[in-house]
Amino acid sequence: MSVKCVVWDLDGTLWDGIAVEQTTETLPAPRPAVLALIDELAARGVMSSIASRTDPSILDLLLADEPLAERFVAPQADWQDKSVALRRISAELGIGLAALAFVDDNPFERAEVAAALPEVLVLAPEQAAGLLDSPELDPAALTPEARGRVSRYREEARRKDAETAFTGSRAEFLRWCGMRLTLCPATAADVPRLVELARRTHRMNTTGDVPPVEEVLTRLTDPDGWFLPVAELSDRFGGYGLIGAAVIEKAAAGERDPVTWRVRLLALSCRVAGRGVAPAFLRWVMDRALAEGARELHVPVRPTGANVELRVLFRQCGLRVTGPQPADLAILGRRLDEGVLPDYPEYLELETTT
Repeated sequence: MSVKCVVWDLDGTLWDGIAVEQTTETLPAPRPAVLALIDELAARGVMSSIASRTDPSILDLLLADEPLAERFVAPQADWQDKSVALRRISAELGIGLAALAFVDDNPFERAEVAAALPEVLVLAPEQAAGLLDSPELDPAALTPEARGRVSRYREEARRKDAETAFTGSRAEFLRWCGMRLTLCPATAADVPRLVELARRTHRMNTTGDVPPVEEVLTRLTDPDGWFLPVAELSDRFGGYGLIGAAVIEKAAAGERDPVTWRVRLLALSCRVAGRGVAPAFLRWVMDRALAEGARELHVPVRPTGANVELRVLFRQCGLRVTGPQPADLAILGRRLDEGVLPDYPEYLELETTT
């Protein structure tokens, strides 16, 4: 799994010295090289957070410094173990622990996290710059979604605060958010983000396979054989960007009148889980398949511990295990001209184009 967030210690890591020992209510000056690294990571779509064993008042001072505070999401500062803070960051951001890297100058703190959370990448400060050499942090094409990732997580924090304060039901809150889902065929400009979704998503990803950009571009030039839909979402808090994509084979080799569409890849951002986007996207694909004469939809799925939610969704949408099963895949399918298709969530405003 690629690193999505780097979590920084404060004393001796982000800055020299110990903040609580300052004689005035000011923070030590951050190390310029660390700030430059944080900014470069953000430019590549990697967030930064804080996990510090210190008085919570230090975090208050940091958050009051807007140019410094805006570099971090979900910062944590208290006297608990660092592994506890990392678990909170993972939960607040909605990303797996394996998507975190932790940087701390203290060997004891690094050992505590390594023992408690072996899936987290643990680094000493002098090793942190090496993250920039990781292929997972150096995509061939940096997408707008990657550049805006930090600001989008800030928008998500505002959504969570608003939901906590909201007095109605979950469905009423989602309706109040004014969500607008745009569904349309992909263009060449969407391909880098499609590939990025395939690489970065895990909870809502059918196979985990990452298609080469050139292969996806080739599929786009063959509309008779392939359909590549994408989804964008926005609401009153801002735009999520392109949050869903699929690569669907409409006609296998030798088929003149295909009756079965095969979903070779489906990937949705975990940031939109629980908002009705996945069933709406799947229903639109089913409608398109029926409109073009298909009668069955097959979805190969590689079962993992991460994509249980997606497999449950497929079952709710009427897909069942069908036909011969390869060793590492489950082929799910359903008839499209029989039974009830999944409903579009009534609180989603849909905009579709052909």
